[in-house]
Amino acid sequence: LPSVSGQLDPGSRQRVLMKTGLILLIIGHLNFITSSLVHGTVLRFVVNSRDATSLQYAVANTASVICALLTISCGIAALMLSRYLTPTTLKWVVFTLSASSSLGCLSCLLGLAVSIGLTLGNQGRALLAPCTAGDIALAPVSRECPFDPTRVYSSTLSLWAISLLLDLMEIIFGIRCLQLTLDLLHL
Repeated sequence: LPSVSGQLDPGSRQRVLMKTGLILLIIGHLNFITSSLVHGTVLRFVVNSRDATSLQYAVANTASVICALLTISCGIAALMLSRYLTPTTLKWVVFTLSASSSLGCLSCLLGLAVSIGLTLGNQGRALLAPCTAGDIALAPVSRECPFDPTRVYSSTLSLWAISLLLDLMEIIFGIRCLQLTLDLLHL
């Protein structure tokens, strides 16, 4: 609990760091899984280096996977710091990871927002570019599409929206972890 000066006592610091680390660990794993699903089900078929839209999809999704790994690392380091509050090196590691994770997730949030906007703007044509069938309803049976295109538009947008929310949560808890580390470093 906060003392009169607004600082946390050591026992409270450990609990808050542990909870923040666990939350970052869980959110990072969820975002990693979500981004991997988007890549595995759709984007691996869609990415074309000559198409700026599909390339933007791939860059935003890859950045989301990398930021999820950063968040997981930050969560693990925060959990370690909650156990051992004294090592200054560990405090700086958590500080660096939480700052880079928060900034990275902010850029991912913006990249995913652009991906969603582009997809809504072109009505999913970039997602369906690998399908050569004239009638999308017949594509699954015609084998002219490397994936089932009937739900790719809504599925991809749904997974991107989930990833967008997870990125926002990663930013919030990453900043909280950064604040706790700043307090521990007396900065």
